Amino acid sequence: MARGFAGGYGGGNNMQNLMRQAQKMQQEMERVKATMSELLVEAESAGGAVKVVANCDKQITELVIDSSIVDPDDVETLQDCIIVATNEALEKAEAKYNAEMSKVTGGIGF
Repeated sequence: MARGFAGGYGGGNNMQNLMRQAQKMQQEMERVKATMSELLVEAESAGGAVKVVANCDKQITELVIDSSIVDPDDVETLQDCIIVATNEALEKAEAKYNAEMSKVTGGIGF
């Protein structure tokens, strides 16, 4: 009997199966990537006075600022609150993205 590509009997079929699985995984990864703009996360700061919503494509989709936190004499505090909420929302978006992709790849990094 002839030996297959992978060094064993029937190795060529195993390689074809592996390639099909890789193609299927790639298609599923593309499908998941396409849905990331629809998955939303949110974060708050200043006790909820600043809220940032982001999608898992890491784009800010909404920013809500309660007027009670707006002080014209203390713009720096408002800026800090926006930065804190934005960074937290983007971290959550990244974590959600990684979790969704991990479902497809089984933890294999791509």
